[in-house]
Formats: sequence, C-alpha cells, structure tokens
Amino acid sequence: MIFLLLIICSFLVFAIPRQAKVFYNLLLVAGLAIVSTWLSVDVFLSGTTHTEIFPVSFWGTTVELIIDPLSALFICVINFTVLTASVFAIEYMKMYRHKSSFELSIHYFSFFMLQLSMILVCMVHHGIAFLVVWELMAVSSFMLVIFDNEKTNVLRAGINYLIQMHIGALFLISAFIILHIKTGSYDFEALQQYFYHYLSIPMFLLFFIGFGIKAGFMPLHTWLPHAHPAAPTHVSAVMSGVMIKLGIYGILRVAFFLQADMLWTGVIVLGVSIISGIGGVAWAIVQHDMKKLLAYHSIENIGIIGMGMGLGLIGMGLNNPWLIILGFSGCLLHVLNHSLFKSLLFYGAGAIYMKTHTRNIEFLGGLIKKIPVTAVLFLIASLAICGLPPFNGFVSEFIIYRGLLGGLDSPAIWVKVIMLLALISLVVIGGLAVFCFTKAYGVT
Repeated sequence: MIFLLLIICSFLVFAIPRQAKVFYNLLLVAGLAIVSTWLSVDVFLSGTTHTEIFPVSFWGTTVELIIDPLSALFICVINFTVLTASVFAIEYMKMYRHKSSFELSIHYFSFFMLQLSMILVCMVHHGIAFLVVWELMAVSSFMLVIFDNEKTNVLRAGINYLIQMHIGALFLISAFIILHIKTGSYDFEALQQYFYHYLSIPMFLLFFIGFGIKAGFMPLHTWLPHAHPAAPTHVSAVMSGVMIKLGIYGILRVAFFLQADMLWTGVIVLGVSIISGIGGVAWAIVQHDMKKLLAYHSIENIGIIGMGMGLGLIGMGLNNPWLIILGFSGCLLHVLNHSLFKSLLFYGAGAIYMKTHTRNIEFLGGLIKKIPVTAVLFLIASLAICGLPPFNGFVSEFIIYRGLLGGLDSPAIWVKVIMLLALISLVVIGGLAVFCFTKAYGVT
C-alpha cells in the first residue's frame, strides 16, 4: 500500500512549484528508501524471507514481491546511493536553471521511477513481471541520461544506451521463453528444475549476456563509457554505483540455481572478468574526461566483482567451501564498497565541474586550494578504489586475493594455472588503478 501511495504521489511532482521539485523528489526517495530498507533489515535480523502479494496477475500467475537476503543486500545498497544522490542534486541542479519546469518534472519523476524499478528488480521473481520492471529501469534511466537533450552527443549516447539495453532484454526474453517451454514456469525458482534436467551452460550464457550488458562486462560494455558522462552527475553516481550492479544481481540469482557445470561456468565468468578488469583500467588511463575515466573504472570494478563470483562458482564445482565463502563474500562486499567510493568519486567530479565548468583533466590544476573539502574526500575515494589499506576497497579485494591464493592448493594443475593467472591479473589491475588515479588526482 505504501509503495502504491508513493507511486501516486510521484505524479504530483508535475504540480509542485519549480523551486520545490528537488526537495519533493528527496522526500519521495527517502520514503521509498525507509520502507524498503526497513523490510530488508528485518530480513537480515530475522533470518527469514519477506513476501508480499502484489495485486497484479501476469499470465494467470499472482506476482509475489519477495525480499530474501540477496535482495535485501542490494536494496540497502540501492537506497543509500540514491539518497546521497538526491541530496547532492539539491545544489547540482542549480546549474539547470534554463530548463523548463516540465523538463525538471520529467527528470525527478524518472529518478524516482529508477529507484522504484531497481528495488522491484530485486523483489520480483516471476519472469514476465521481472522483464516489465527491467524495462521500466531501462526507460527511466534513458530519460535521465538524455536530460541535456540539446547536446547531440548526449542524445547519441542515450539512444545507443537504450538500444543496447533492449538487445540485452532480448537475451533475457529468450531465456525465460525456453525456461517456460521446458518447465511450464516463468519463475526464477524453475531454473533449479531446468538445470537438473538440461545442459546448464547454454541457458546460463543467455542470462549472462542479457545481464552482462547491463553490468558492463567487456566486450558487452560499449554503452557505458558514453552514457555515464552524458548523464547529470548525480545520475551517473546512481548508474555506476548501483544500477550496473543489478546485472551482477541477475547473474548471481541464476548462478545459485546451478546443479551442474559450476566449474566451467566459473571459469567462463572468471575469464570474462579478468578481461573486463584489465581492459577497463587500461582504457581509463588514457582518458582526459574525468567522468569517462570514472566510467571505465566501473568496468574495471565490475571485473573485480566478477572475479569473486567466478571464484565462488569454481569453489562450488570443486566442492571447496573455502573458495565458495571467500569468492562470493568478496564479490558481494565489493558490490557494497564500489557503490560507496564510486558514487563519492562522481560527486567529486560533479563538484569540480560546478567550480570549473570543465571535465577535461588537462585544463585543471591547483583545485586543492579552491575546494579543499572536495579534494580530501576525492583523495579518500581514490585510495579506496585503488584497493589501498585501510580503506574499504582493500578489504573486499583482499578477500578475493585470499581466495585465489587458496585456489593454488587445488590438486588439479589447470586449476592452479587459472588461479595464478587471476592472481597476477588482480595485481596488475591494482597497479594500473594506482597509476591512473595518481595522474587524475595529482593533475586535477
């Protein structure tokens, strides 16, 4: 009832006076965050799954809104980042005084719908209903990306983003259709039955490509370096900090139903993640646009998260509890940590842009004297994303490091080789990240 009431209230943003829209948006976002976070924390404390019946039927099936521990973690991450972005927008949106009241209303309405759709993605398990809220997330984020629609490059980036999101959706639709044909159900839970009777890898790859486009794994990443810089800074923070993580959520949701082939599935995920991690940070080094640099670092960190996921899947295939615990816990902790330091980096980039009206690093310098608070916070976030102690990025990366070192004890030589390659790759990623942010922070 509260969700439905908030949805109805969100339409009132079109009637709110221009100066009050940003505060009304914060009120809506906070209301939705409080309700969904309270339910999520209750799941953590009680150890049970929270279920509500949604008063809508899809294909004769009543849709349930389910919050389990995996959903609860992602909902809490979503809400914190969206709340901080809404606070940041109060000052940042003053740059858009030239925008009409209707354009601002569309922006804030889309922002609330993005938060709502991301939360619902974590709560809906019925395939058709999931695709509906997945599409709502794509459309609302598209509207946010093209806010500066008078710029040709922004429109181009937005259209490219929308097209690629629908390509990803086609893979997800195909996977759910196959699931329904083979099991008679659209629910995620039917995957357990499917994986028990049929080949796992082809179906997993359909889901992995569909969700991987959203996550930004290389080579499925091409929308990301263009859409993030095109969007307003608080939107970029939400897209990079949490929205792309819903691709990770989807892959994990599918992976936990695997009944066989976990080892080879883990090797595939680990391989793609290594490419994403090294490729993302390598492309970031050569960027001069601050937001594009941060966008490529999102690809790098998705690679690190994927390495933890791949390690956990390999642990499932080898029946090694040590690898399972360290892999998945490192993966999920880095989802949380990345949402914190990456959103802070984008807020820093936004503050720099508000002060200098440029994102080109080569045109900047000496800003520590003009914006010292931003300089200190940006330094903290830079150290965190580089994985340096004692900051949070170090903790989650260390857990993954420890898991990879544990994998070297495997009796199979080829597993040792894979773990060693992954370990070296993670070292290279960390070194290149330090190099990149030494340049970015030092010059700026």
